[in-house]
Amino acid sequence: MPYNWIPPAPDGTVTLRLWPYRSLTRRGFVGFIAVTAALIALPLIGLIGNPVLWALLPFLAAAVAGIWFALRKSERDREILETLTLTPTLAHLRRAGPKGRVQDWEANTYWVQPVLHPKDGPVPNYLTLRGGPREVELGAFLTEKERLGLYGELTAKAAQIIQTPPSDPA
Repeated sequence: MPYNWIPPAPDGTVTLRLWPYRSLTRRGFVGFIAVTAALIALPLIGLIGNPVLWALLPFLAAAVAGIWFALRKSERDREILETLTLTPTLAHLRRAGPKGRVQDWEANTYWVQPVLHPKDGPVPNYLTLRGGPREVELGAFLTEKERLGLYGELTAKAAQIIQTPPSDPA
């Protein structure tokens, strides 16, 4: 799953980190570009020494460059990290998106409630957090099943945090 729970701190703070799934690793990216370039160049072997080769080469190079830039842009657009921190008194959601854009949301943990919209949201099993100044979406990049599983885990963790009294520092 593209999220994980960080073990609770001594003060009862629980942190959830979410990120989009990336199916293409850096090594896979290099391999894909290499194979694509090789397959595009394969028909050109018969044109070696022919002036037609020089006419076709810029278009084939542009095709490989276009694939390269499209995959890089897709990877940059998926550089999202959502961090939900639950303390006994405060829930804080931070979404760091592409190009360094950061969005924050805070609410009293007692009033925070995970809400699952099975059919009423823009996607099935739309997951939001309600309880602060506005309702915010959580894990927009997760699949339906992942949002459903996260909803159950988040509901249990939130209930556990609220019921756990803060530890006495003395």
